[in-house]
Amino acid sequence: MKKLPIDFIFGGATAAYQAEGATQSDGKGRVAWDTYLEENYWYTAEPASDFYNRYPVDLKLCEEFGVNGIRISIAWSRIFPTGFGEVNQKGVEYYHKLFAECKKRQVEPFVTLHHFDTPETLHSNGDFLNRENINHFVTYAEFCFKEFSEVNYWTTFNEIGPIGDGQYLVGKFPPGIKYDFAKVFQSHHNMMVAHARAVNHFKEAGYLGEIGVVHALPTKYPYNPNNPADVRAAELEDIIHNKFILDATYLGEYSAETMAGVAHILAVNGGSLDLREEDFAILKQAKDRNDFLGINYYMSDWMREFDGETEITHNSTGDKGGSKYQLKGIGRREFDVDVPRTDWDWMIYPKGLYDQIMRVVKEYPNYKKIYITENGLGYKDEFIDGTVYDDARIDYVKQHLEVIADAIADGANVKGYFLWSLMDVFSWSNGYEKRYGLFYVDFNTQERYPKKSAYWYKQLAKTQLIE
Repeated sequence: MKKLPIDFIFGGATAAYQAEGATQSDGKGRVAWDTYLEENYWYTAEPASDFYNRYPVDLKLCEEFGVNGIRISIAWSRIFPTGFGEVNQKGVEYYHKLFAECKKRQVEPFVTLHHFDTPETLHSNGDFLNRENINHFVTYAEFCFKEFSEVNYWTTFNEIGPIGDGQYLVGKFPPGIKYDFAKVFQSHHNMMVAHARAVNHFKEAGYLGEIGVVHALPTKYPYNPNNPADVRAAELEDIIHNKFILDATYLGEYSAETMAGVAHILAVNGGSLDLREEDFAILKQAKDRNDFLGINYYMSDWMREFDGETEITHNSTGDKGGSKYQLKGIGRREFDVDVPRTDWDWMIYPKGLYDQIMRVVKEYPNYKKIYITENGLGYKDEFIDGTVYDDARIDYVKQHLEVIADAIADGANVKGYFLWSLMDVFSWSNGYEKRYGLFYVDFNTQERYPKKSAYWYKQLAKTQLIE
C-alpha cells in the first residue's frame, strides 16, 4: 500500500467545449469545431454535459466526494466572440459565478485559457500558424488575468502537441490537414511563443497566483531496444510529440539533438520553419518562470523502423485493432505488444507515466512542480442499477497513482492528480460513447450518477492511501 502526500490535490478535469454545451448561448461566438462537427461527424457538442447550467450540481458532487481541485477552461469565444474586440459581458459574468461556486464548495479551480477551441474567426484565418493570432491570444490572456483575480492557478494552453498533431498530421481536428510536418512544428513553436508571452506578462504585471502549461506526454519506446533503427524511430517520434515543446518550455530554445531530428523529418517530408531570433528571446525570458507543468498521460507507444509512405488511420469507434500509424522517414507504431490496450488501441502502461515524470526531472531541472492534469480510462460504461461498476477504471487509476507515488519517492515534486474526467463529457473524435467520468451522465436527462470509481476516489482522497 502506498500513500500520497497530505497536501496532494485529488482533482477532476473538464474542458469548456466538452462540458458546457450552450455553444451559441448568451453571446458566445462560434469555434471551428462547431462547423467541423456539423460537416464531418454524427454528433455535436450540444448539450455536452450542460455544465454551463449544471455546474452547481457538479461542484456539489465534488464537495461530497472529496474532489478538491477542478480543471476548468474558459471558452475564449464566450469572452471575445470573434477572438478580439468587444467583450461579451454575459460570458464574463458566467465565469465569475462559476469561480464563486468553486470557492463555496472548497474546490480549487485550475483555469485553462485555451483547450482546443480557438474562435472560428481566428481559426479560419490560420489559427496559430498566423502570428497575428498570437497577439490576439495574449490580449485575451491579459484580460483574463486582470478580470478574474479570484483565480489562483492559470494554464495557458492544454496540449499544444495534440493540437498540431490533430490539425495537421492526423487530420482529425479542424481544419483536417494531413501529413504536413512543417505545419505541425510551426504550430507547436508559435503556440509556445504565445505561452511564453502570456507568462512573461503575468510575471511582469505582478499578478498573484501561479501560471504554467499543460503538455500531453506519451512515452515512446523502441519496439526492439537492441535495434538502432527502432531506437531512432522512438527518438524521432518523441521529438514530434514531446521534446520539441519541452525544450521550448524549459530551455527557451531547441537543443542541437532536437533540431537535427526536425531537420531530418522535414528533409524527408518537405517544408521549412519560420523560427525568429525575437521568438527565442521571448522563450528564454519565460523558461524559468513556469510555476508548474501539467502532464496529461494516457498511453505509451512502441516504435519500429519504417521505410514506406505515411499513413494514419484513427480509431474513433472503439473497434480494437482499427488503428494504423506509420510516418515516412520516422517509424511505425507497433500495436501488437505484450501490453493491455483499450478498445481505442491506447496502450495501458503506467510505467510510461513514471518514465515521463522522471525524464522531466532529469532533463529539465528548472521545472518547479508537476501536476498530473489528465489521466483516465475511456470505457464503454454499462449503466446498471443506477450506477456503473467500473472496476477496470479503478484499477487503471490505482496503477497510475502508484507510479506517481514512486516518482515522488524518487525525488519528483508532483503535487496533484486530476482524473479525466470529472463527469462524462463529449469527446472530440468519439462523441458520447467513450466515457471517462467519475459521475455517469445520462445525456438525455442530464442526471448525474456516481460510479463505483467515485466512491473509491472519495476514500482515496480521505486517506491518501492507494488501496
